[in-house]
Amino acid sequence: MASSQAHHPNTAFRQLRGARSPGEFAAAVRRAAREIGEQVSCDARYIGRVESGEIRCPNYAYERVFRHMFPGREPADMGFVPRDVVRGRGARENADASPAGPSGGPAGGTADGTAGGSAHSPDRHKESKESDVLRRAFMTGGTAAVATASLGASLGASFGTAWAAPAPPAARDRRRAGEAEAVAVEQAVRRIRLLDDRHGADGIYRRAARPLRVAYELLDADTRRQSVADRLYTGAGELSLSVGWLAHDSGRFSDARSHYAEALATARVAGDAALEAHAFCNTAFLARDAGRPRESVRAAQAAQRAARRLPSPRLMSLLTLREAGGWAGLGDRVACEAALLRARDLFERGPGPADPEWMSFFGPAELEGLEAQCWSALGEWARAAEHARRAVDLQDPHFARNTALFTTQLAGDLARGGAPDAAAVEGGRALDLLEDVRSTRVRTMLAATARLLRRHRADPVVASFLERHEGAAVAV
Repeated sequence: MASSQAHHPNTAFRQLRGARSPGEFAAAVRRAAREIGEQVSCDARYIGRVESGEIRCPNYAYERVFRHMFPGREPADMGFVPRDVVRGRGARENADASPAGPSGGPAGGTADGTAGGSAHSPDRHKESKESDVLRRAFMTGGTAAVATASLGASLGASFGTAWAAPAPPAARDRRRAGEAEAVAVEQAVRRIRLLDDRHGADGIYRRAARPLRVAYELLDADTRRQSVADRLYTGAGELSLSVGWLAHDSGRFSDARSHYAEALATARVAGDAALEAHAFCNTAFLARDAGRPRESVRAAQAAQRAARRLPSPRLMSLLTLREAGGWAGLGDRVACEAALLRARDLFERGPGPADPEWMSFFGPAELEGLEAQCWSALGEWARAAEHARRAVDLQDPHFARNTALFTTQLAGDLARGGAPDAAAVEGGRALDLLEDVRSTRVRTMLAATARLLRRHRADPVVASFLERHEGAAVAV
C-alpha cells in the first residue's frame, strides 16, 4: 500500500457485524442500500478492509447506508475517523497513490467491486458540490445562507432529498437580518418537522444542531423592522423545540430538556405566548417520558395558562391531554379522567384560524393515541388497546412515525392484556413500519413488548415475531 499510515483494526465495526460472516454482512449492506435508493457493490473484501482499518472513513454513499442500518449511531460510533482528518492535506497529497482513495473508500477502478471514492465517482462529485454550496454561503452570504445551505446539504445527505429553501441576497451584511433570514429559519423548522413525520428523529438530530446555532446568532443581528425581529425570535424558538423533539424521540432526554428550556427562555424574552405554550407542552411530554409525572402535570398546567391568551380550543385540548398523561403517571385516575373529558370537549369545538402551525399532527388519531397512553399508564389494558387501535385506523399515512408509535402502543397493550397472539401480529406490523422510521423511543417500546412475549415463545405466531424482532435488533 502506498500510504505509510499504520492500520488500526476497527473493532467497533466488527462488533456491528456480529455473528454474520463478511459475505452475509455485505449482502445486508447491499439490501439496506436498495432500501434507501443507493447503489453500492459491497462484498466480503470491502467488509474486511473496513474491519482491518484500511478504510478509515466510508464514502458518502456507504455512510448513508450505514446510518440507515444502525439508526442513532454516528460514524465515530462505528469506529470511523472523521472525514476532515482523512481528507486533510496529507490525505490529499497521497490521494492518487493510496488504494483507499481520498474518501477512505476503494480506489478508482473499483478493484474490489465496491462503489469507490475516486475523484470522478458520483459520491466524490456530490461531496464537492455540497462543499461548494457551503463555501459560497460562508463567503458571499449572511448567516442565514449558511443555515439554509448546511441544513439542506446535511439533511439531503441523510435522506437523499433535495431542499431548495429561499436563499438570502448574495451581497448582505452579516450583521444585518431581514425578511430572507426570517424565511430561511422558518423553512428550516418546516423541513425538520416534515422529515421527522416521515422518518422519525434518529439520524436527523445532529444535522439540525448547526442551523439552530446560526438561528440564535441571528437574534443578535441588526433588524430594521420589529416584525422581522419578532419572526426571528419565534423561528429560533420553534427551531429549538424542533431540535429538542428530535433529541427527545431519539432518547437524548438531557439534550431535549436543554433545548426546551432554551425555547422557553426565548419565548419569555419575546413575550410570545404561543411559543411559551409550545415549550411547556413539550416539557410536559418529556417529563412524562422521563418518569417525572408531577413535573409533567405542572408543566402542562403552565402551558394552559399561557395558551389562555390564544383563541385555540384545539391547542387547549392537546395541553389538557398532556396534563392527563401526568395524572395517569401519578396513578390519579379521577384527575386523569376529568382531564380526558375536558380535552375531548375542547377537541370537539373544532379547528380554528388561531391553531398553531406546529399542531398539524393533532387530529382524531393523536387524540385517541394519547388517551390510549393514559389508560395504559393506569393499567387499563383492554381500554388502552381499544383507543390505540382507533389511533392506528385513523392515522394519516403521512405521519409514518406516529403510525409506528401507535401500532407499537397497541402491541404492548395487547401483550399486557393477555392477548399474546394479537400482540405478536401488531408487533410484526410495527417492525414493518420501523424499516422506514428511525425512532429510538418507538424501538424501545417495542423491545419492552418483545420481552413480555418471551414467555409465550411456544406459540408459533409469537415465536415468528420474536425471531424477526431479534434479527432487527442485531441489525440496529
